[in-house]
Amino acid sequence: MKYNFDEVFDRRICGYLQPHSSAEKGKPEETLPRWVADMEFPVPPCIQEKVRETASAGSFEYSNMKSEYYTAIEKWYRRKHKYRVKEEWLIKTPGVVFAISAAIRAFSEKGDGILIQPPVYYPFRDEILHSDRKLVTNELQLNHDRYEIDFGDFEHKIRENNVKIFILCNPHNPVGRVYKKDELQRLGEICARNNVIVVSDETHSDIIFPGHKHQIFAGLSKKFEQMTITCTSPSKTFNLAGLQIANIFIANKKLREKFAKEVAVNGYRQLNQVGLAVSQAAYEGGKEWLNDLTEYLESNINFVRVFIQTRLPRVRLIEPEGTYQIWLDLRGLSLNDEEREELIVRKAGLWFDSGRMYGECGEGFERINIACPRQSLETAFYRLEEALE
Repeated sequence: MKYNFDEVFDRRICGYLQPHSSAEKGKPEETLPRWVADMEFPVPPCIQEKVRETASAGSFEYSNMKSEYYTAIEKWYRRKHKYRVKEEWLIKTPGVVFAISAAIRAFSEKGDGILIQPPVYYPFRDEILHSDRKLVTNELQLNHDRYEIDFGDFEHKIRENNVKIFILCNPHNPVGRVYKKDELQRLGEICARNNVIVVSDETHSDIIFPGHKHQIFAGLSKKFEQMTITCTSPSKTFNLAGLQIANIFIANKKLREKFAKEVAVNGYRQLNQVGLAVSQAAYEGGKEWLNDLTEYLESNINFVRVFIQTRLPRVRLIEPEGTYQIWLDLRGLSLNDEEREELIVRKAGLWFDSGRMYGECGEGFERINIACPRQSLETAFYRLEEALE
């Protein structure tokens, strides 16, 4: 590989979230954090160069999207995902969660049902409840080592709960599923029959492992395209979460206008200048870096798989198809939440994301970030093994 992902990168000088928040969250200072969903790698050189170039101009005035920004995004999605987006579809927001929250308020009223598929990214639930909407769940079913959709329950829940919006997470965070075309087609047909708007969170769509392919939901048909809010961002792909950039595509003019109005009501007008410049640079020059990154992440998964199979027989890896999170099944340890917390934090000195955060069906599971140098990942699993012994 051209890029070295084994180099340990100390981000404490940046005021980074993980190391500095351990003690604040009541965890020992030496706790090794493997929870938050960003990478322990420097960003691609093309991004670093663009930041230096932008800063050297000596001015950070109001920003506006130039045609080159759209062109970079259009080329990326056309070449990587075989999907053509139009410039008028694009609405920029400071993040995907911000966009989902705006969509909830734009396309539903208080008391309306919003459906999600636990165990799923917990801000979905939080934004629904904060907006005084009705939380409706269609739990994914774990069949051996793979999560599947209960389509019968999905349609039943929609009809019984006056569901107005379905929040699709694909690739799925935290279970790592990359849904196949036929699965997405069935979901879409059910939503179309019941006049449900689909808010499709495709933040992790660029990190897909061999044998799997991401299908943009709106790209399945013109019908689906007209009922979908597609939420994308370079934040996970290129480790840019702190720059707060998301690109939201809405083909339906009426839906787009309602969404744009809701964004404006929140007082939001323009993204930051550095974020725009960096995102454009990432889409223009980050392809080779991303290819190397994906290969490195795959090797990290291989390490975890072998380690678990040979040294942690009571732990089970749910095979990831995409994203840089892994979902571990620790139910074989026969521990309750408090005992598992004691094992992971106090004995192993680790900080994972408890599966319970993602819904009741996540109890007994842990989400772990593997986007880190191998040395750090090995340390985490050796600590876990020692604590279990």
